[in-house]
Amino acid sequence: MEEYAIKIQGVKKRYKLGQIGGGTLTADLQSWWARVRGKEDPNTKIGSDQRSNGETFMALNGIDLKVKKGEALGIIGGNGAGKSTLLKLLSRVTAPTEGTIDIYGRITSMLEVGTGFHGEMTGRENIYLNGAILGMTKAEVDEKMEDIIEFSEVREFIDTPVKRYSSGMYVKLAFSVAAHLDSEIMIMDEVLAVGDMAFQKKCLDKMRDAAKLEGRTVLYVSHNMNTIRQLCDRCIVLEKGKIMFDGDVEEAIGIYLKKNTTRKQHNDFHIREYDPFITANVKILSIDIFNKDNLVQFGSKISFKAQYTCNTDLNNLYFRLIVCLSDRTAVATANSDKIFCRNGETYTKNFELDTSQLAPGDYLVQIVAFEPNELGAQIRHDYLSIAFTFTVYTNNQLHNFEWNHNAWGHSSLPQLTEF
Repeated sequence: MEEYAIKIQGVKKRYKLGQIGGGTLTADLQSWWARVRGKEDPNTKIGSDQRSNGETFMALNGIDLKVKKGEALGIIGGNGAGKSTLLKLLSRVTAPTEGTIDIYGRITSMLEVGTGFHGEMTGRENIYLNGAILGMTKAEVDEKMEDIIEFSEVREFIDTPVKRYSSGMYVKLAFSVAAHLDSEIMIMDEVLAVGDMAFQKKCLDKMRDAAKLEGRTVLYVSHNMNTIRQLCDRCIVLEKGKIMFDGDVEEAIGIYLKKNTTRKQHNDFHIREYDPFITANVKILSIDIFNKDNLVQFGSKISFKAQYTCNTDLNNLYFRLIVCLSDRTAVATANSDKIFCRNGETYTKNFELDTSQLAPGDYLVQIVAFEPNELGAQIRHDYLSIAFTFTVYTNNQLHNFEWNHNAWGHSSLPQLTEF
Protein backbone atom coordinates (compact mmCIF):
# COMPACT_ATOMS: atom_id res chain seq x y z
CA MET A 1 0.00 0.00 0.00
CA GLU A 2 1.40 3.38 -1.04
CA GLU A 3 2.25 5.86 1.73
CA TYR A 4 1.41 9.50 1.18
CA ALA A 5 3.04 12.59 2.67
CA ILE A 6 0.32 15.00 1.51
CA LYS A 7 -3.35 14.60 0.62
CA ILE A 8 -5.34 17.55 -0.72
CA GLN A 9 -9.04 17.27 -1.49
CA GLY A 10 -11.35 19.94 -2.93
CA VAL A 11 -9.20 22.83 -1.77
CA LYS A 12 -10.29 26.36 -2.65
CA LYS A 13 -8.82 29.66 -1.53
CA ARG A 14 -10.91 32.78 -1.96
CA TYR A 15 -9.68 36.31 -1.33
CA LYS A 16 -11.80 39.39 -1.02
CA LEU A 17 -10.51 42.23 -3.17
CA GLY A 18 -10.10 45.64 -1.62
CA GLN A 19 -12.06 44.99 1.55
CA ILE A 20 -12.20 43.01 4.78
CA GLY A 21 -15.40 41.12 5.41
CA GLY A 22 -18.71 41.44 3.65
CA GLY A 23 -19.62 44.92 4.80
CA THR A 24 -21.85 43.91 7.73
CA LEU A 25 -21.66 41.39 10.54
CA THR A 26 -24.89 39.81 9.27
CA ALA A 27 -23.42 39.28 5.78
CA ASP A 28 -20.22 37.79 7.21
CA LEU A 29 -22.20 35.36 9.40
CA GLN A 30 -24.40 34.37 6.44
CA SER A 31 -21.32 33.70 4.27
CA TRP A 32 -19.60 31.71 7.05
CA TRP A 33 -22.68 29.56 7.74
CA ALA A 34 -23.06 28.84 4.01
CA ARG A 35 -19.42 27.68 3.80
CA VAL A 36 -19.84 25.44 6.86
CA ARG A 37 -22.83 23.71 5.21
CA GLY A 38 -21.11 23.55 1.81
CA LYS A 39 -23.75 25.84 0.28
CA GLU A 40 -23.42 28.73 -2.13
CA ASP A 41 -22.56 32.06 -0.50
CA PRO A 42 -25.85 34.06 -0.45
CA ASN A 43 -23.88 37.32 -0.63
CA THR A 44 -22.01 36.40 -3.79
CA LYS A 45 -23.42 37.68 -7.05
CA ILE A 46 -25.13 35.30 -9.47
CA GLY A 47 -22.68 33.55 -11.78
CA SER A 48 -19.77 34.08 -9.38
CA ASP A 49 -18.41 30.53 -9.61
CA GLN A 50 -15.52 32.07 -11.45
CA ARG A 51 -12.00 32.89 -10.47
CA SER A 52 -12.54 36.62 -10.14
CA ASN A 53 -15.87 38.30 -9.64
CA GLY A 54 -15.89 41.89 -8.53
CA GLU A 55 -15.11 41.63 -4.83
CA THR A 56 -13.63 38.10 -4.69
CA PHE A 57 -10.76 36.26 -6.34
CA MET A 58 -10.33 32.48 -6.44
CA ALA A 59 -6.59 31.96 -6.03
CA LEU A 60 -7.22 28.18 -5.92
CA ASN A 61 -10.42 26.72 -7.32
CA GLY A 62 -10.74 23.03 -6.51
CA ILE A 63 -7.37 21.32 -6.02
CA ASP A 64 -7.12 17.53 -5.61
CA LEU A 65 -3.59 16.22 -5.14
CA LYS A 66 -1.74 13.34 -3.50
CA VAL A 67 2.03 13.35 -2.99
CA LYS A 68 3.83 10.14 -2.09
CA LYS A 69 6.50 9.96 0.57
CA GLY A 70 9.97 10.42 -0.90
CA GLU A 71 8.59 12.02 -4.08
CA ALA A 72 10.05 15.17 -5.68
CA LEU A 73 7.11 17.09 -7.12
CA GLY A 74 7.57 20.07 -9.42
CA ILE A 75 4.93 22.81 -9.51
CA ILE A 76 4.91 25.11 -12.54
CA GLY A 77 2.54 27.68 -14.00
CA GLY A 78 2.34 31.28 -15.13
CA ASN A 79 2.24 34.32 -12.86
CA GLY A 80 -0.96 34.27 -10.81
CA ALA A 81 -1.63 30.58 -11.43
CA GLY A 82 -1.83 29.83 -7.69
CA LYS A 83 1.59 28.28 -7.04
CA SER A 84 2.57 30.42 -4.06
CA THR A 85 -0.94 30.23 -2.59
CA LEU A 86 -0.77 26.42 -2.67
CA LEU A 87 2.60 26.41 -0.88
CA LYS A 88 1.31 28.85 1.75
CA LEU A 89 -1.64 26.57 2.47
CA LEU A 90 0.65 23.56 2.81
CA SER A 91 2.99 25.54 5.08
CA ARG A 92 -0.02 26.62 7.19
CA VAL A 93 0.70 30.30 6.59
CA THR A 94 -2.96 30.62 5.68
CA ALA A 95 -5.99 28.32 5.71
CA PRO A 96 -8.14 27.09 2.81
CA THR A 97 -11.58 28.59 2.25
CA GLU A 98 -12.89 25.10 1.42
CA GLY A 99 -11.53 21.57 1.30
CA THR A 100 -9.13 19.52 3.41
CA ILE A 101 -5.35 19.21 3.59
CA ASP A 102 -3.81 16.22 5.37
CA ILE A 103 -0.05 16.34 6.02
CA TYR A 104 1.86 13.37 7.38
CA GLY A 105 5.14 14.69 8.73
CA ARG A 106 6.92 17.87 9.77
CA ILE A 107 7.44 20.61 7.17
CA THR A 108 10.29 23.02 6.51
CA SER A 109 9.61 25.66 3.89
CA MET A 110 11.20 28.57 2.06
CA LEU A 111 8.50 30.75 0.57
CA GLU A 112 10.46 33.99 0.34
CA VAL A 113 13.73 35.47 1.60
CA GLY A 114 13.82 35.53 5.40
CA THR A 115 10.79 33.31 6.01
CA GLY A 116 10.91 32.10 9.62
CA PHE A 117 13.83 34.35 10.58
CA HIS A 118 13.82 37.15 13.14
CA GLY A 119 15.92 40.08 11.97
CA GLU A 120 17.23 41.04 15.43
CA MET A 121 18.48 37.51 16.16
CA THR A 122 21.79 36.14 14.95
CA GLY A 123 22.09 33.40 12.37
CA ARG A 124 22.89 30.87 15.11
CA GLU A 125 19.89 31.96 17.22
CA ASN A 126 17.60 31.68 14.20
CA ILE A 127 18.78 28.11 13.64
CA TYR A 128 17.72 27.25 17.22
CA LEU A 129 14.42 29.09 16.69
CA ASN A 130 13.60 27.11 13.53
CA GLY A 131 14.54 23.86 15.27
CA ALA A 132 12.24 24.70 18.19
CA ILE A 133 9.38 25.43 15.77
CA LEU A 134 9.85 21.91 14.38
CA GLY A 135 9.74 20.46 17.90
CA MET A 136 13.46 19.66 18.12
CA THR A 137 15.40 19.93 21.36
CA LYS A 138 18.51 22.08 21.74
CA ALA A 139 20.66 18.96 21.82
CA GLU A 140 19.16 17.76 18.54
CA VAL A 141 19.84 21.13 16.90
CA ASP A 142 23.39 21.13 18.30
CA GLU A 143 24.05 17.86 16.45
CA LYS A 144 23.11 19.54 13.17
CA MET A 145 24.67 22.95 13.84
CA GLU A 146 28.09 22.37 12.29
CA ASP A 147 26.64 20.85 9.12
CA ILE A 148 24.21 23.77 8.76
CA ILE A 149 26.94 26.40 9.16
CA GLU A 150 29.32 24.60 6.80
CA PHE A 151 26.71 24.21 4.07
CA SER A 152 25.46 27.79 4.37
CA GLU A 153 28.87 29.39 3.60
CA VAL A 154 28.15 32.18 6.11
CA ARG A 155 30.32 30.95 9.00
CA GLU A 156 32.02 34.35 9.35
CA PHE A 157 28.66 36.03 10.01
CA ILE A 158 26.81 33.29 11.89
CA ASP A 159 26.80 35.35 15.14
CA THR A 160 25.68 38.55 13.38
CA PRO A 161 22.01 39.66 13.42
CA VAL A 162 20.44 38.47 10.18
CA LYS A 163 18.97 41.91 9.47
CA ARG A 164 22.48 42.77 8.27
CA TYR A 165 22.58 39.86 5.83
CA SER A 166 22.32 40.37 2.09
CA SER A 167 19.47 38.55 0.31
CA GLY A 168 21.97 35.97 -0.93
CA MET A 169 23.24 35.27 2.61
CA TYR A 170 19.64 34.99 3.84
CA VAL A 171 18.89 32.38 1.19
CA LYS A 172 22.03 30.38 1.90
CA LEU A 173 21.38 30.14 5.62
CA ALA A 174 17.62 29.63 5.25
CA PHE A 175 18.07 26.79 2.75
CA SER A 176 20.76 25.17 4.88
CA VAL A 177 18.42 25.25 7.90
CA ALA A 178 15.53 23.80 5.88
CA ALA A 179 17.71 21.07 4.38
CA HIS A 180 19.39 19.87 7.56
CA LEU A 181 16.78 20.08 10.31
CA ASP A 182 14.61 17.04 10.94
CA SER A 183 11.57 17.31 8.71
CA GLU A 184 9.88 14.84 6.42
CA ILE A 185 8.67 17.42 3.87
CA MET A 186 10.61 20.26 2.20
CA ILE A 187 8.68 23.02 0.42
CA MET A 188 10.72 25.34 -1.79
CA ASP A 189 9.50 28.36 -3.72
CA GLU A 190 11.90 29.79 -6.29
CA VAL A 191 14.04 31.51 -3.68
CA LEU A 192 17.23 29.95 -5.04
CA ALA A 193 17.19 32.49 -7.89
CA VAL A 194 19.02 34.87 -5.54
CA GLY A 195 21.98 32.59 -4.84
CA ASP A 196 25.05 32.26 -7.04
CA MET A 197 25.23 29.48 -9.64
CA ALA A 198 27.55 27.27 -7.57
CA PHE A 199 25.26 27.47 -4.54
CA GLN A 200 22.17 26.80 -6.68
CA LYS A 201 23.79 23.59 -7.94
CA LYS A 202 24.70 22.59 -4.37
CA CYS A 203 21.10 23.18 -3.27
CA LEU A 204 19.66 21.14 -6.14
CA ASP A 205 22.04 18.29 -5.30
CA LYS A 206 21.00 18.47 -1.66
CA MET A 207 17.27 18.40 -2.51
CA ARG A 208 17.82 15.48 -4.89
CA ASP A 209 19.66 13.56 -2.16
CA ALA A 210 16.92 14.43 0.35
CA ALA A 211 14.32 12.83 -1.91
CA LYS A 212 16.28 9.90 -3.34
CA LEU A 213 18.53 8.92 -0.44
CA GLU A 214 16.81 10.22 2.69
CA GLY A 215 13.22 9.51 1.61
CA ARG A 216 12.06 13.08 2.22
CA THR A 217 9.25 14.61 0.19
CA VAL A 218 10.18 17.71 -1.84
CA LEU A 219 7.77 20.24 -3.40
CA TYR A 220 9.58 22.65 -5.68
CA VAL A 221 8.23 25.70 -7.53
CA SER A 222 10.38 27.19 -10.28
CA HIS A 223 10.23 29.10 -13.55
CA ASN A 224 13.50 27.44 -14.54
CA MET A 225 12.56 24.32 -16.47
CA ASN A 226 16.09 22.89 -16.33
CA THR A 227 16.04 22.77 -12.52
CA ILE A 228 12.60 21.11 -12.66
CA ARG A 229 14.09 18.49 -14.98
CA GLN A 230 17.10 17.91 -12.74
CA LEU A 231 15.20 17.54 -9.49
CA CYS A 232 11.65 16.31 -10.05
CA ASP A 233 10.22 12.92 -11.00
CA ARG A 234 6.66 14.25 -11.32
CA CYS A 235 5.23 17.64 -12.17
CA ILE A 236 1.90 19.48 -12.02
CA VAL A 237 0.88 22.48 -14.14
CA LEU A 238 -1.35 25.08 -12.48
CA GLU A 239 -3.51 27.49 -14.44
CA LYS A 240 -6.07 29.91 -12.98
CA GLY A 241 -6.12 28.08 -9.67
CA LYS A 242 -6.65 24.60 -11.09
CA ILE A 243 -4.42 21.65 -11.91
CA MET A 244 -4.49 21.32 -15.70
CA PHE A 245 -1.89 18.51 -15.83
CA ASP A 246 -0.35 16.04 -13.39
CA GLY A 247 2.24 13.52 -14.54
CA ASP A 248 5.46 13.18 -16.55
CA VAL A 249 7.94 16.05 -16.12
CA GLU A 250 8.74 16.53 -19.83
CA GLU A 251 5.09 16.43 -20.80
CA ALA A 252 4.24 18.97 -18.10
CA ILE A 253 7.02 21.30 -19.27
CA GLY A 254 5.83 20.99 -22.86
CA ILE A 255 2.27 21.94 -21.89
CA TYR A 256 3.46 24.87 -19.77
CA LEU A 257 5.77 26.27 -22.44
CA LYS A 258 3.11 25.96 -25.11
CA LYS A 259 0.63 27.79 -22.89
CA ASN A 260 3.03 30.58 -21.93
CA THR A 261 4.91 31.32 -25.14
CA THR A 262 2.11 32.48 -27.41
CA ARG A 263 3.24 35.24 -29.75
CA LYS A 264 1.25 38.18 -28.36
CA GLN A 265 1.98 41.61 -29.82
CA HIS A 266 0.60 43.37 -26.73
CA ASN A 267 1.75 42.15 -23.30
CA ASP A 268 0.23 43.73 -20.19
CA PHE A 269 1.95 43.53 -16.80
CA HIS A 270 -0.13 45.88 -14.64
CA ILE A 271 -1.11 42.98 -12.32
CA ARG A 272 1.62 40.62 -11.14
CA GLU A 273 2.57 38.31 -8.27
CA TYR A 274 4.68 39.76 -5.45
CA ASP A 275 8.40 39.27 -6.09
CA PRO A 276 10.60 39.54 -2.95
CA PHE A 277 13.77 39.94 -5.04
CA ILE A 278 12.95 43.32 -6.61
CA THR A 279 12.59 46.78 -5.10
CA ALA A 280 9.52 47.62 -7.26
CA ASN A 281 10.92 51.16 -7.66
CA VAL A 282 10.34 50.59 -11.37
CA LYS A 283 7.33 48.82 -12.82
CA ILE A 284 7.17 47.76 -16.47
CA LEU A 285 3.52 48.19 -17.41
CA SER A 286 3.38 46.85 -20.96
CA ILE A 287 5.39 45.69 -23.97
CA ASP A 288 4.14 46.12 -27.57
CA ILE A 289 5.84 44.39 -30.51
CA PHE A 290 5.92 46.21 -33.86
CA ASN A 291 6.92 43.17 -35.97
CA LYS A 292 3.81 41.51 -37.39
CA ASP A 293 2.98 38.27 -35.54
CA ASN A 294 6.31 38.68 -33.66
CA LEU A 295 8.12 37.23 -36.69
CA VAL A 296 11.68 38.36 -37.39
CA GLN A 297 13.45 37.54 -40.62
CA PHE A 298 16.88 36.01 -40.08
CA GLY A 299 19.54 38.75 -39.90
CA SER A 300 17.16 41.60 -38.98
CA LYS A 301 15.84 43.30 -35.82
CA ILE A 302 12.77 43.12 -33.63
CA SER A 303 11.24 46.44 -32.59
CA PHE A 304 9.12 47.01 -29.49
CA LYS A 305 7.68 49.69 -27.23
CA ALA A 306 8.06 49.56 -23.44
CA GLN A 307 5.87 51.52 -21.02
CA TYR A 308 7.09 51.81 -17.43
CA THR A 309 6.68 53.96 -14.34
CA CYS A 310 9.00 54.96 -11.48
CA ASN A 311 8.31 55.25 -7.74
CA THR A 312 11.53 57.18 -7.04
CA ASP A 313 14.09 59.34 -8.83
CA LEU A 314 16.67 57.22 -10.68
CA ASN A 315 19.64 58.59 -12.62
CA ASN A 316 21.39 55.33 -13.39
CA LEU A 317 18.72 52.90 -14.64
CA TYR A 318 19.32 50.23 -17.29
CA PHE A 319 17.21 47.59 -18.99
CA ARG A 320 18.71 44.17 -19.64
CA LEU A 321 17.09 41.83 -22.17
CA ILE A 322 17.93 38.15 -21.79
CA VAL A 323 17.01 36.12 -24.86
CA CYS A 324 16.18 32.51 -23.98
CA LEU A 325 14.99 29.32 -25.59
CA SER A 326 11.48 28.23 -24.62
CA ASP A 327 12.89 26.14 -21.73
CA ARG A 328 14.55 29.27 -20.24
CA THR A 329 18.08 28.43 -21.43
CA ALA A 330 19.73 31.84 -21.86
CA VAL A 331 21.42 32.32 -25.25
CA ALA A 332 22.10 36.07 -25.54
CA THR A 333 21.92 39.34 -23.61
CA ALA A 334 21.54 43.00 -24.61
CA ASN A 335 21.68 46.08 -22.34
CA SER A 336 20.18 49.52 -22.89
CA ASP A 337 21.92 52.86 -22.50
CA LYS A 338 21.59 54.67 -19.18
CA ILE A 339 18.02 55.83 -18.53
CA PHE A 340 16.80 58.65 -16.27
CA CYS A 341 13.37 58.55 -14.63
CA ARG A 342 11.53 60.62 -12.06
CA ASN A 343 9.23 59.69 -9.20
CA GLY A 344 5.59 59.34 -10.28
CA GLU A 345 6.33 59.67 -14.00
CA THR A 346 5.25 57.17 -16.68
CA TYR A 347 7.50 56.72 -19.72
CA THR A 348 7.18 55.13 -23.15
CA LYS A 349 10.33 54.20 -25.07
CA ASN A 350 10.94 52.40 -28.36
CA PHE A 351 13.76 49.86 -28.61
CA GLU A 352 15.32 47.66 -31.30
CA LEU A 353 16.88 44.28 -30.53
CA ASP A 354 19.41 43.08 -33.09
CA THR A 355 18.79 39.36 -33.68
CA SER A 356 21.19 38.96 -36.61
CA GLN A 357 23.32 36.37 -34.78
CA LEU A 358 20.41 34.25 -33.58
CA ALA A 359 19.73 30.96 -35.33
CA PRO A 360 16.19 30.34 -36.64
CA GLY A 361 13.76 29.23 -33.93
CA ASP A 362 11.41 30.31 -31.15
CA TYR A 363 12.64 32.60 -28.37
CA LEU A 364 11.35 34.31 -25.24
CA VAL A 365 12.73 37.48 -23.69
CA GLN A 366 13.21 38.25 -20.01
CA ILE A 367 13.65 41.87 -18.93
CA VAL A 368 15.47 43.17 -15.84
CA ALA A 369 15.33 46.84 -14.81
CA PHE A 370 18.45 47.35 -12.71
CA GLU A 371 20.76 49.95 -11.24
CA PRO A 372 24.47 49.34 -10.50
CA ASN A 373 25.51 50.56 -7.06
CA GLU A 374 28.83 51.97 -5.89
CA LEU A 375 30.12 48.48 -5.02
CA GLY A 376 29.48 47.11 -8.51
CA ALA A 377 26.47 45.04 -7.47
CA GLN A 378 23.17 45.35 -9.33
CA ILE A 379 19.96 46.46 -7.62
CA ARG A 380 17.00 44.82 -9.38
CA HIS A 381 14.06 47.21 -9.57
CA ASP A 382 11.80 45.04 -11.78
CA TYR A 383 11.86 41.68 -13.53
CA LEU A 384 9.67 40.01 -16.16
CA SER A 385 10.20 36.27 -16.58
CA ILE A 386 8.42 36.37 -19.96
CA ALA A 387 8.28 39.89 -21.39
CA PHE A 388 7.52 38.75 -24.94
CA THR A 389 8.24 35.97 -27.41
CA PHE A 390 9.32 35.98 -31.04
CA THR A 391 10.31 33.67 -33.86
CA VAL A 392 13.31 34.01 -36.17
CA TYR A 393 12.58 32.64 -39.64
CA THR A 394 14.48 32.47 -42.92
CA ASN A 395 13.88 31.75 -46.61
CA ASN A 396 17.55 30.95 -47.18
CA GLN A 397 17.76 27.41 -48.53
CA LEU A 398 20.83 26.73 -46.35
CA HIS A 399 18.71 27.35 -43.25
CA ASN A 400 15.31 26.26 -44.55
CA PHE A 401 14.96 23.41 -42.04
CA GLU A 402 14.42 23.12 -38.30
CA TRP A 403 17.54 24.33 -36.53
CA ASN A 404 18.99 21.79 -34.08
CA HIS A 405 19.90 24.06 -31.15
CA ASN A 406 21.29 21.23 -29.01
CA ALA A 407 23.68 20.04 -31.71
CA TRP A 408 24.56 23.28 -33.52
CA GLY A 409 24.32 25.97 -30.86
CA HIS A 410 22.15 29.08 -30.78
CA SER A 411 24.05 31.45 -33.08
CA SER A 412 24.27 31.37 -36.84
CA LEU A 413 27.55 32.88 -37.96
CA PRO A 414 28.07 34.46 -41.41
CA GLN A 415 28.66 32.09 -44.29
CA LEU A 416 32.18 30.72 -44.71
CA THR A 417 34.25 32.57 -47.32
CA GLU A 418 37.33 31.54 -49.22
CA PHE A 419 40.47 33.65 -49.30
